[in-house]
Amino acid sequence: MAEPQSSRPFWQFGLMISVGILVLDQISKFWVLNILKLREQPLGHIELSNLFDLTFVWNTGVSFGLFRADGMVGRLVLAAFALMVITLMVFWLLRAERRLMAAALGLIIGGALGNLIDRLRFGKVVDFLDFSDIYFIWVFNVADSAITIGVILMLIDAFWVDQRQKSV
Repeated sequence: MAEPQSSRPFWQFGLMISVGILVLDQISKFWVLNILKLREQPLGHIELSNLFDLTFVWNTGVSFGLFRADGMVGRLVLAAFALMVITLMVFWLLRAERRLMAAALGLIIGGALGNLIDRLRFGKVVDFLDFSDIYFIWVFNVADSAITIGVILMLIDAFWVDQRQKSV
């Protein structure tokens, strides 16, 4: 007889995803700062293709540069907010009843932790992924991508998967 879905340890799956995202994010930022030395490139920019470039940007706000906080108080407020969100997401992850929601929460937690580490180390976040050649105006990083994908998966889980379960 199959084990009920709600008793499966989906939090472990989400935790593995969050650790993977955190490691990938921090490795990519280390590479950009210390190996590629993107800050030291002319204009902090390397043209890679007609679609994608690497452009070094210090982001003092949250994802995609929203809510800029240049002063110490603003940085502390953003760090405290990130820590609060991470804590809430961890509690939510511990109660996740579906793999998709656990994955979404893991992406958000890993991304938020990656950007929080930057904020605590540098007072700002390292951004470098640039798709401005296709009119996407924001420069972002792996953590921002994970947070965005996590929110999209969370919405899919909440509206699509939940509706399918109600109709069964």
